[in-house]
Amino acid sequence: MQEPGDVVDVIDAFDDDNDDLYDFAFRLDFQYLSKRARITRETPVFAPGLTTGGFTSKLQNVGQYIETTSRLSPRLDFGIYKDLALYARLPIILENRRRIDDIDGTAGNISAATGGAPGETLFVIPFEAPSRSGVEYLAAGIDWGIFNQARDRTKPTWIFGIEGRFAIGTPMHACNANAAEGEVECAHPGDINRNGSFDADPAGGESLESQAIDSRGAGVTRGTIGLELHSLMSKRLKYIEPYGGFNAFFEFQQGNSDFGETDLEGALVNRPPIIGTVMVGMLIHPWEDRESFSRLTFDLRFQGEYHSEGRDYSELFDALGSSSAASLRNPKWARFRACRDAECDVARSVVDQGSQKTYFTGLGVVEPYGSYRGAGGVTWRAGEYVKLNAGAGIRFDQAHGISHDQPCNPDFQGDAGQAGPCQSTQGGAVTGIPNPAYRPVINAVGRRFYVDQSITYEVFASGTVMF
Repeated sequence: MQEPGDVVDVIDAFDDDNDDLYDFAFRLDFQYLSKRARITRETPVFAPGLTTGGFTSKLQNVGQYIETTSRLSPRLDFGIYKDLALYARLPIILENRRRIDDIDGTAGNISAATGGAPGETLFVIPFEAPSRSGVEYLAAGIDWGIFNQARDRTKPTWIFGIEGRFAIGTPMHACNANAAEGEVECAHPGDINRNGSFDADPAGGESLESQAIDSRGAGVTRGTIGLELHSLMSKRLKYIEPYGGFNAFFEFQQGNSDFGETDLEGALVNRPPIIGTVMVGMLIHPWEDRESFSRLTFDLRFQGEYHSEGRDYSELFDALGSSSAASLRNPKWARFRACRDAECDVARSVVDQGSQKTYFTGLGVVEPYGSYRGAGGVTWRAGEYVKLNAGAGIRFDQAHGISHDQPCNPDFQGDAGQAGPCQSTQGGAVTGIPNPAYRPVINAVGRRFYVDQSITYEVFASGTVMF
């Protein structure tokens, strides 16, 4: 009971004053998340509430995004030495549901809000993705308390840790729960007709290369391997224990995920975002009975996050990735080449039809943004071996773009034959090479999508048994 609060507590082994050589702890966490966000789009439409001066605004309402998630996470901690412990977690998504509903302002402009190329509709509102469930990832890590106030009252409690996360299920795939008759709910990106077969003809006609494609599920994992570094420090002062810390999270895409479709030379952004978090909080211990190993603790905390630019599963992942619009489902070639004599009347650089075809998967380039979360909880240690926790939180995400890819990659300066449209109009100077992931109907200025008014409500509970 002299040990610090749960936020910085690391279980022990080989304690001098303890008959138990090893300590174990098993915890079961439950979390429910409910997210609401408004999706908007750029538009040059001259109308009240949109534009009044001929410029491009991002105020056109598209729809209300709604996502709910129920997650169960068993965790096992194993002490291997004093203030040194290994742990493993297995988050399980019990249910994840996503949909886009109509909101005020979209009904009268729905064709413009969800339009693609002339005569196209990218997706239909209301839109709903199928329910997802399954193992999200397997996490394994190590925590080390370099200082422990219970061992040395002159020093704070300070821990460092590292955690690896390994996606072990099916990566998420863009799906439409209300797919039209004859269309596949979760079509492969190469299935341009959305009917369960691959057709090499980008126009969707007959092809000798047509072949069946195995159906695939919606999936629930991010299709990445993650690495998290974290550090926390606290100092108990009688009934209160202020704490603070940070963590950094990096992801690396796996080969079986849809990130591979755009992992090409011309792509500007193909890595998931990096997330950095700063946390401050206060543990309040208003009552404890050390003889009976009982304690009541209140936890108040605030977190600030920074999400770097990255290719990610945005709020429009399912809606755009399952689109039947030809401007999104038809492939693009990965490279351009110098023209031959018969082609030079048209351009110096033409599509290289021997290069890889690039299909749109729904993953989009998301702008950097910040998130802010406040949470409060209460922990009751019922005895020497059991403690219970419950609480609630709220999170706000800053407004940000979710379809912000660029047409050219200036990091690669090839010759004019490889530049395609990435050449200046005056003098033909090469400005880069084409980005095969670029889709003008959603990435061009005036057609890009945004998310704002993003709020996530959270409730959580956990129970821990210690041995």
